[in-house]
Amino acid sequence: MRFVRIYLIALPALLLCTPATASAQVAVAPPSCRIGPSLLTAGSVARGTPNRGRLVGGVLFPAESDVAFTWDFPLGISPSRPWRRWGTEKLVRTLECVLTQADLAHPLGQRVGVADLSRPHGGPFGPRYGGLGHASHQNGLDADVLYPRFDACECAPERVSQIDVSRSQELVTAFVAAGARYVFVSPVLWREGRLRGPRAVVRPLVHHDDHMHVRLRP
Repeated sequence: MRFVRIYLIALPALLLCTPATASAQVAVAPPSCRIGPSLLTAGSVARGTPNRGRLVGGVLFPAESDVAFTWDFPLGISPSRPWRRWGTEKLVRTLECVLTQADLAHPLGQRVGVADLSRPHGGPFGPRYGGLGHASHQNGLDADVLYPRFDACECAPERVSQIDVSRSQELVTAFVAAGARYVFVSPVLWREGRLRGPRAVVRPLVHHDDHMHVRLRP
C-alpha cells in the first residue's frame, strides 16, 4: 500500500521523506535534477566507456523506496538482486530525483521500476549474467527504467500495448532535462511518434520495448 504524501519544493540535495503521521508523509521534491559536483560526496568514478569500463566508488541503488521498485529481468521478480544495481553517485541521485518528481506528478499512481545499472565494480555485463545481457552498463552511467503500465502493475510490460505512453514520455522528458547523454526508447513507439525528444539524445534502439535506457555523462 502506498502512503499519501504532501509535497514541498526544496533544493536538489534534499531527497528525503520525513514521517508526518501513520498514514501520511512529507516528501521533499527537488526543482531540478541536474546533480552538480557540489552535491556528490561518494567519490564515484566512471572509468573508461559504458562499453568498456569499470566503476570505482559505486553507490547501491535501493531495492525499493516510496517512489521506485526494482526489477530483475532474468528472474522476472522484484526486488532485483543487489549486484545488478550499482552506479555512480550521480546516476543514483539522478534516478532518485527524477522518480521523486514523477511521483509528485502522479502521487496515486504506481511506483516506477528500475532494472539494471552496473555490477558493483562495473565491467562486463553480458549474457553470462542472465537474460540478453548488456554490451554497455560497464562503468556506472547506464540505467534501465521500466515504462509505467496502464494496469498499475509494478512489473515490466510484456507488450507495447500495456505501456502508459503519457507517463513514459514524461519520464523521457525529465531525464533529458536532467542532462542525460542518451535515452534509448522503443523503436515501435518512436516510429509512431509517441515517444520523442531531442534527436541527439532520444533514440530508438532494439530490445527496448519494455524499458528505456538512460545514460548520463560522467
